[in-house]
Amino acid sequence: MYKYDLHVHTKETSPCAHVAAAEMIEVYRDNGYSGVVITDHYRPVFFNTSESTTWEEKVEDFLKGYRNAKYQGDKYGMDVLLGIEFAFNNTKTNDFLIYGITEEMLMKSTDLFNLGFEGLSKFCKENNLLFFQAHPLRGYCSLEDIAFLDGVEVHNGNPRHDSHNDEIEVIASENNLYMISGSDFHEYGDENNGGIITSNRIKTNDDLIEVLKSKDYTLFRG
Repeated sequence: MYKYDLHVHTKETSPCAHVAAAEMIEVYRDNGYSGVVITDHYRPVFFNTSESTTWEEKVEDFLKGYRNAKYQGDKYGMDVLLGIEFAFNNTKTNDFLIYGITEEMLMKSTDLFNLGFEGLSKFCKENNLLFFQAHPLRGYCSLEDIAFLDGVEVHNGNPRHDSHNDEIEVIASENNLYMISGSDFHEYGDENNGGIITSNRIKTNDDLIEVLKSKDYTLFRG
């Protein structure tokens, strides 16, 4: 069986994270994970404050955490995939986990922040991505129109927030939404608090999309 965390941040890219990517991979290896999806915060503030000039250079900056994690993961035979935790605003707001996205898509997609919620959902469908809302019932969040979501994060393991996991799982089950679990790793102590367990190894984005769509996994809640 393989265990993957689907919600992980790195110090290099997410300003609220406190553990460098290479060190984070060491922690996850020690906790028996087969791999992680790096979901650094993709928000306007990152790109507006980047010292780089071109969009491509700004995306290169954003990818530093993922690439450092991938490099370290490759050394240990761990699977490290690229995802993003997207938000339209820089303050406390709704967050969306997007799976299947590639470096090439990010390089080409300069206007994601201008699409709006429904437009972002359409972008995901057109590009065979999966569109989840992260911790939808956390205090400062509100559940978006589920008609435009593929699924929701029903277990968020971050110990510093009450994400009302039980409540959102009931909603997801009643509406036949895809359900995922993640640690929402930012600092030491957040590890091993979420993920999925599957009999299928997830080496690529295509593998991840296939596993999630098939629902051939169980939720790991730490």
